[in-house]
Amino acid sequence: MQTESLLLILAFVVAFLAAFSATPLAVRIAYKIGAVDVPKDNRRMHKKPIPRLGGIAIVFGFLVSAVCFCRMPWEFIGIIGGALIVVVLGILDDRKPIPAIIKFCVQIVAALIPVLFGVKIEIFTNPNLFSAADYWVLGGLSVPITILWIVGITNAVNLIDGLDGLAAGIASISSLCLLVIALMVSETTIAIFTACLAGACFGFLPYNFNPAKIFMGDSGSTFLGYMLACISVEGLFKGYAVISFAVPLLILALPLFDTSTAILRRIKNKKPIMQPDRGHLHHKLIDMGFSQKQAVLILYAISALMGIVAIILTGFGVLRALFLLGAVILFVGIWLLFMKKPEDSEKEETSEQDKNASSDDV
Repeated sequence: MQTESLLLILAFVVAFLAAFSATPLAVRIAYKIGAVDVPKDNRRMHKKPIPRLGGIAIVFGFLVSAVCFCRMPWEFIGIIGGALIVVVLGILDDRKPIPAIIKFCVQIVAALIPVLFGVKIEIFTNPNLFSAADYWVLGGLSVPITILWIVGITNAVNLIDGLDGLAAGIASISSLCLLVIALMVSETTIAIFTACLAGACFGFLPYNFNPAKIFMGDSGSTFLGYMLACISVEGLFKGYAVISFAVPLLILALPLFDTSTAILRRIKNKKPIMQPDRGHLHHKLIDMGFSQKQAVLILYAISALMGIVAIILTGFGVLRALFLLGAVILFVGIWLLFMKKPEDSEKEETSEQDKNASSDDV
């Protein structure tokens, strides 16, 4: 047990240091190959060109640590093989935008690789409380559902990458939650693998938090989404006897919710699903008057709370998890109901001053 704990710590620390050390080099490479994000529309929050190839530092940190400390079962080889395809696609897209349909097709191919290596959602807990069956066996649906999950999470994390430090922080929180749950169900190999990912995320975050010196770009956001999706399949969906299907959904609830609402919003507005817009959660928080840092910290808090609900569901049962989830929803609802935009408060104060001034005149 002590040896496993030491490996876990070392995996995290080495990934952190490798990613942290590689990020300045990623900045230079980004400028060298022209992978720079120039602000050209109101979706972008930054005002000056910023390099966007930070994903290669995250990938470097993860790979260095994984090679050093992880046992490499067949499934992990498939996951890393598919991840490298996603990273190469992301690097090319960071340099020069690639059509969405091409990216989507390549992502499907990348998702198919770990499936062929045995990473599949084959069985999970039956969500129907009134059914006598404890779990569902997917059979022939296993492959398409797994591919849909991996591609969906890959793009969900990519879509929330709209503020300094947001995607890196959400991925850090999600990977830590996956790490804790892997330890709770005695999946040590998966826990060490996840520690490598968490360490790489945290190593990149100091350069990416507001004001960002570098963005992770598609090379980073799609890699993180892909890895979180694959790790959740390998570590959570396969543990159907212990863990509800709700656990990975809770851990990744924020990017999933943001992506789902974005798709519905674009369908409602009769716009292409892949067309970017300014209606994401982080945009709404900015429009409410919050600063970038405040908006990011609010979304960190929501992601962390959902992760804690998932951990409680795993270790302490459904009732306690539902109680905490209900408390979180109630708090967020009340907070949104009574939260005023700063400018609204200023208008009210100005209006009161005007009234007082006019009464003084009288």
